[in-house]
Amino acid sequence: MIVGVRIYLVRHGDAVPEEDAGSDRDRWLSARGRESALVLGRLLREHGVVPDMILSSPLPRAVQTAELLAASLDYLGIVASLRSLEPSAHPRVAATAISATGGAVIAVSHEPAISAIGAYLLGLPGFPQFRTAQCCAIENGKPTFTARADIGQILPLLVD
Repeated sequence: MIVGVRIYLVRHGDAVPEEDAGSDRDRWLSARGRESALVLGRLLREHGVVPDMILSSPLPRAVQTAELLAASLDYLGIVASLRSLEPSAHPRVAATAISATGGAVIAVSHEPAISAIGAYLLGLPGFPQFRTAQCCAIENGKPTFTARADIGQILPLLVD
């Protein structure tokens, strides 16, 4: 168990189609994705989330989501990019980097990486897949809540 660490795992907002961007790596947030990231930021702010650090995959849609969350949460630090949060990275590497930050950290990534990181952090064989612009909170080694921009709500996070 990771005591004293609050980890907020976030899947990026909706992105433009690959055909528009030219490649999956280059996809950026759609207008709907930008709006969803702002809604998610508002939900987290209302829930009292105050990040000590925000980490992001270096892919544009994740960086944009992280930056919109940072603005919504009045986070004044740097949004740090980690290659270990890219879609194909191994969850152990990302989980180690996230856990090492201490305090409260938001990590923005992609599916299937983000749910694999959640499973790894909790020592479970699997973790529910994230919707776009969804946050799942792990506090002191236990799942606590999920914030979903698509329904504009925070709900208890139940993981088997």
